Amino acid sequence: MTDCCATETRNRQERILLWTVLTLNAVMFFGEFTAGWMARSSGLMADSLDMLADSLIYSVSLYAVGRGLAHKAKAALLNGGLQMLLGIGVFLHIAWRIWEGSAPNTQVMGWIAALALVVNVSCFLLLYRYRSGDVNMRASWICSRNDMLGNVGVLLAAGLVQVMSSPWPDYVIAAAIAGVVVHSSYGVLVQAKRSLQEASKVRASGWSHDKTYSLIDSH
Repeated sequence: MTDCCATETRNRQERILLWTVLTLNAVMFFGEFTAGWMARSSGLMADSLDMLADSLIYSVSLYAVGRGLAHKAKAALLNGGLQMLLGIGVFLHIAWRIWEGSAPNTQVMGWIAALALVVNVSCFLLLYRYRSGDVNMRASWICSRNDMLGNVGVLLAAGLVQVMSSPWPDYVIAAAIAGVVVHSSYGVLVQAKRSLQEASKVRASGWSHDKTYSLIDSH
C-alpha cells in the first residue's frame, strides 16, 4: 500500500513538473518563432523549433507517466522521431535563408536568446533530479541541457554578426543547433529501442511463466 502511494505521489509530481516545463517551452516557442521571423534570424528560428520539439517531447512524456515500460519506450520512439524531423526541417530553413541572403537583426537576436536562456536554465534546474530517471524523463532533461547550449550559441552568433557584418555566424549556429537536435534524437531512438526490446523480453518471460503455470495447474 505504501509503495503504491509513493508511486502515485511520484507520478503526480512528474506530471506537474512536465506541465510546467511544457507551458514555458510552448510560450517561448511562439515568442521566439515570431521574433526570429521578424528579425530574419536562422539561429532564432532554429532555437524556436527546438523549443517546439521540447514541447512535443514533454507532451509525450506526460502520456508516459505511470505507464509500463513498453508504453514509455514507444513514447520515447515518437519523441526521437519528432526531434529528427524537426532537425531536418531546420537544415531546410537554413538553406532557404542562405538563398534569400538577408542579414538578421542582432539586437532582437540577443534579447530573445537571453530570455530563452533564462527559461531553459529554469527548466534544466527543475528537471535536474530526473537526469537518471526513465527514458522519457531523461530525454526531457537532455532537451533542456541542449537548449541552454543553443541559447548561448545564438547570443554568440548575434555578437559575431554585428562585428563581422555578415549573416554567416547566424547560419552556422543554426546548423549547429540542428546538428545537436539530430544527434540527440538518434540517442533517444537508440535508448528507446533498447527499452522496447527489454519490455518485449519481460512480456515474453511473463507469458511463458503463465503458460507453464496453467499447464501444471491443469494436471
